[in-house]
Amino acid sequence: MDIKQLIETWEIHNRINLYLLDAINEEHLADISASKGRNVGEQFAHIHNVRLMWLKAAAPDLLIGQNKIEKGTISKKLLSDELISSATAIASLLQSGLESGRIKGFKPHPIAFLGYLISHESHHRGQIMLCLKQSGHPVDPKVQFGLWEWGTR
Repeated sequence: MDIKQLIETWEIHNRINLYLLDAINEEHLADISASKGRNVGEQFAHIHNVRLMWLKAAAPDLLIGQNKIEKGTISKKLLSDELISSATAIASLLQSGLESGRIKGFKPHPIAFLGYLISHESHHRGQIMLCLKQSGHPVDPKVQFGLWEWGTR
């Protein structure tokens, strides 16, 4: 098992999230899907806040300096800054978990935890894309394809 490659996979995934965020106009953070639920900005905030939930459960010391994103405070800069910060903390959690073979509070193992995080956040990226499309603000096709360019992100 190459721990460095697993951490790099997490980092690429986070850069994909930031790439999408960067492509969205600030005013479109308020876009919402036809079926209601979280708006675009709230989807990104949820991604960050779930990371904090895992940090609290598995490694509370990594929560130092982390801030939950509350509704009504959302901006692209805040989302970007906090997603970068929480991704760094999650990378630390993954590093220690992969070295020890365990993430506290998660089964079966740290590689599955990485898969869980990427699956969860990718689901919300899809929700974000749907919100934007249904609101008449789809992201540029170049960005849509760019979400899959893991070798260059």
